[in-house]
Formats: sequence, structure tokens, C-alpha cells
Amino acid sequence: MTATSRMRLTIERGAEFWNDSCSLTELQDAVDHGATGATSNPVIVSSVIKAEPRVWTPVLDRIVAANPAATEDEIAWLLIEEVGRQAAAILAPVHERTKGRQGFLSMQVSPKYYANAARMVEHGKSLAALAPNIAIKVPSTAAGVAAAEELVAAGINVNATVSFTVSQAVTVAEAFERGLDRAAKSGADMSRLHPWMTLMVGRLDDLLGRVMVKEQIAIDPGYLAWAGIAVFKRAHQIFQERGFRATLLAAAYRHHLHWSQLIGPGVVLTMPYAWWKQFEASDIEVEETLDRPVRAEVVDTLRRKFKDFGLAFDEGALAPAAFASYGASVHTLNQFLGGYQELLGLVRDRMLAPR
Repeated sequence: MTATSRMRLTIERGAEFWNDSCSLTELQDAVDHGATGATSNPVIVSSVIKAEPRVWTPVLDRIVAANPAATEDEIAWLLIEEVGRQAAAILAPVHERTKGRQGFLSMQVSPKYYANAARMVEHGKSLAALAPNIAIKVPSTAAGVAAAEELVAAGINVNATVSFTVSQAVTVAEAFERGLDRAAKSGADMSRLHPWMTLMVGRLDDLLGRVMVKEQIAIDPGYLAWAGIAVFKRAHQIFQERGFRATLLAAAYRHHLHWSQLIGPGVVLTMPYAWWKQFEASDIEVEETLDRPVRAEVVDTLRRKFKDFGLAFDEGALAPAAFASYGASVHTLNQFLGGYQELLGLVRDRMLAPR
């Protein structure tokens, strides 16, 4: 008898498994292994365009030829939209089978709009119109929180990203509650409306690693691997206690603990293709670990050594006005903006190519 795969065991223990990639071949493989959703962002889109030129260069060339007067930004978004449509189509059978509960592709609004709620709402509505199973990613900045509420109130599923702290998770969840209540009053189909709150667990670990080097902090480096996990588990506890309707989603994988320590009912684990394939091939036991607390010694040490960990772990430690300037937010927004600029460069190369 063939052993049950580790991704299937993860699902059996209550967690959803998503593929953190918009490569069509990778996404199809993930769906075949039980994935019920996918996420993307400018860095991911740029990476797949570079990695699969035989697939996407002809598509890009057709878009350029059909839009001779378009700007680089306009061509880039036409390309992103085409990637999104094709990826959403792969997930469509899951969406139909689950009657709209699963099978969503998360598409991110332009990273340039991180401070402008109105532009995020406008762009989010445009992207959501591409397919019925598209959710909109907005950053958990103050403006993004406002945009998230408006989009959910309009009946659009939202996945809040660029999030690393309990403060962001709770603030966004409260905004989602307001949006869901408004959507219900306006007659939206609530069975298909279920927003997600992403915590980028590995990026918090990365931040503390950078601070450790910069400030020459003496600590067992192994403790850093638990920072994002501790924040996620604390946020999950609060979500359960307060009955928030949003689903927590773990992203930004750096090691197996970001999977093996967050397995349990009611959460989503969105993993890059290479990571979940590595987990599949491992001999790590798949257990329900979500409600197991991180050792108090680890949490206390991280809080004592790193101000940034306290800001991430303690509810209310970070005000919404400071969400965008939190260290991990700055680093991530810059990376997303850089990925978008890289994509514009790829588009420019094709626009200027000899015909």
C-alpha cells in the first residue's frame, strides 16, 4: 500500500495547503497533491516569467503587438492578468467542487499603491473581475487595512499580506469583521466570502537575523526560527478566542518548522513549490501542532533581546500608523517594488526588441 503523502496528511489534520507560485505546471502539480489555492506577488510573477520564457515570452509578445501605444506598466499588468486568468482556471474545479469555499488565486494590487486606499480598492475590483475565484492581496499598511474593509464590504475576498505582527493580524481581522457585516447587510453571498490574514512568518525571522548581525546580539540562532511561529500561534489563539471569521495564513517559508509546527484545523499553509516538494520527500512526522505553545524560555528570550519581537508578539504594541515603517514591512515593500521594477524591465526588453 502506498504511504499517504505528507501534504495529504497535513490536510487530514485540518490545515489547507496552498502553492506559493503562479507557475502553471507547479500549480497543477500542487493541485494534484491536494492544494486548494495559490498566492502570487510581483516577485513571484517576475520569477516565473524569467524561469519559463518559452511559455510567457510569446504571450508577452502578443500583448505588446496588440497594444502598440501602451506604457510599460500597462503591458505589465496585461501580462499579470493573463497569468492570473490561467492560474485561476487551474483552480476553478476546486472552486466549483467546494461551492466557492476553496480554489482561490490571490492576486496582489500594484505595490505602488501601498499608501493609497482608494487606488487599492479600484485596482482590486479590476483584478477580482478577471475570474470568480480570485482573491485580492493588499498590504497590511494603514491604507491597506482601509482598502481591505472596503473590498470585503463589496463582496470581494481579500488576502491581507505584508503582515508580521499580532497587531496587524488583529487590526485586519477587525476590519474584515466590519466589512463582512456590511457585505451581509447589502445582500452579498456570504457562503463565498471568507477573507484571509497572512502572517509572513519567515520574514519576521529574517528581520531578527538582520538585527542580530547589525547590533551584534548574542543569542542562540536557533531561537530565531521560532519567532514567526510564536507570533502565528499567538494570533491564532486570539482569533479563536474572539471568533474572528478571517482565516490565518502562514507564508514566507524558511525551514520545515514553518510547516511542521503550524499544522492544525482552520489555517492555510501557503508554501513555495520547492519547499513543499522538499517536505513531501522528508521523513518528518506530520502531527497536529498548531495549539502547542512555543517554549516560554524562547519567547521570553526573544522579547528580551529584540524590541522588534516584542512589537510583533504583543497585541497593540504597534499602531496602524506604524505598520508600514516596521522593519519587516519596509524590507518586504522594497522587495515587492523591486520585483515589479524587474518585471517592467522584462517588458521593456520585449517592447524594444526588433520586429
